[in-house]
Amino acid sequence: MDLPESNASRLNFEAYINELANVIGHADRAVPLHDYCTGLLLPGERKSVEPMAALTVPTRTAPKHQSLLHFVANAPWSDQAVLTKVRQMVLPKIEACGAIEASIVDDTGFPKKGKHSVGVARQYCGQLGKQDNCQAVVSLSVANRHASLPIAHQLYLPKAWADDPDRRKKARIPEDIVFKTKPQIALDQLKTVHAAGIPLGTVLADAGYGYDSQFRDGVTKLGLLYAVGIQSNVLMWKAGTILPVQGPDGRKPSRPQLRAQQISAKELALGHPAEAWQNMTWREDGEAFTSRFARWRVRPVIEAEQPAEEWLVIEWPEDAAEPTKYWLSTLPADIGFEALVGRTKLRWRIERDYQELKQELGLGHYEGRGWRGLHHHITLCVAAYGFLIAERAIFPPSGSRYRGRSETVVVPASYRSNGTAAAPPAAYPELHRHAPTPTYRRPGRVSAAVPMLRHEAANGKSMELMT
Repeated sequence: MDLPESNASRLNFEAYINELANVIGHADRAVPLHDYCTGLLLPGERKSVEPMAALTVPTRTAPKHQSLLHFVANAPWSDQAVLTKVRQMVLPKIEACGAIEASIVDDTGFPKKGKHSVGVARQYCGQLGKQDNCQAVVSLSVANRHASLPIAHQLYLPKAWADDPDRRKKARIPEDIVFKTKPQIALDQLKTVHAAGIPLGTVLADAGYGYDSQFRDGVTKLGLLYAVGIQSNVLMWKAGTILPVQGPDGRKPSRPQLRAQQISAKELALGHPAEAWQNMTWREDGEAFTSRFARWRVRPVIEAEQPAEEWLVIEWPEDAAEPTKYWLSTLPADIGFEALVGRTKLRWRIERDYQELKQELGLGHYEGRGWRGLHHHITLCVAAYGFLIAERAIFPPSGSRYRGRSETVVVPASYRSNGTAAAPPAAYPELHRHAPTPTYRRPGRVSAAVPMLRHEAANGKSMELMT
């Protein structure tokens, strides 16, 4: 981008960090907040504390390392306050491109070699695609077709950790943190943000959450709709089935009596002819995908005596021997088939979030062992990511019609003087003013989609936004 846009981006970054500093507590946290976010945004293979200290202040790496380490691992600032401020600043930029359509529940794993990092255990790690030693974090994002933003996160604490007083003490796990399953953590997050009045749209989740009928029931009790993955063996009744309220002996019907009328999702799929399946097209990150789908109205097996009807959606690619994916959805009965598939498939945005947060911002690079440090690091990664989303909304990579928009960039009122944008506050040095110009190598498609910040110290340029 040209220099005027670079100057606007620098001012936007300083204004953004200043707003975060307003909720982070003591004034002496402002500079480490600035430098930590700067380090996350700079190109670099490792975004742990020491490499970021060397990158941001190479002439005083040791003291800067100690400052950043204390800020992220020990300082008692509120993750919730920072995430709330990020949401308040970034969500309007996302909503300017369209209403929030979905809230996406998921979890991601951080591989770990040792056993002392908080919550580490042998469990499934999506990054590795297998069971291995890792930490797992449950997150909630809000999304539309144009962007998405993580708004809540919490480490999943395995029962072996939750019930071990010595481990809890060493990792400084808060006393109110007890063992909860991932669906329970996710439902708590949904309850909290729903109570705060945040638009959530349709709740989307994979089968790890959708298989849990209590999770689905909890979402419904919040008054929210869902489209969630399930496993092929989930039992249900076909639409129109009148369920018996009592057996032949006048008592509540037994499980075998009810099972006689139930069918699994896979049995239902395999029992229908080829003409029941339709080709549907949806888009992910601008790319069109097509596959075969079928849908039926069903009543899932839950505790309610007469469960409400909802959609069963099944995907069966033409080149597959059997169906590959299954979903249940409480989206309206009159929703179009293509719209139903499109909303269900919007869950791809969480994969994009994780990919960018890990590859570009070092989400999984934190090397500390404590509860507070891990959550602080994730919060700061989300904060840095939020800035990129906000800038992307102003300067979309493919949007030539946005050229020259930098002249009308809105800077918070605290940065205005007589109607003009003020200079960055003295507490914040110019972005990366100490850092040498790094060599940036785009590792692939994702990098091209994520704006990156770099410093041109050698020739006096300020921070510029790369797309």
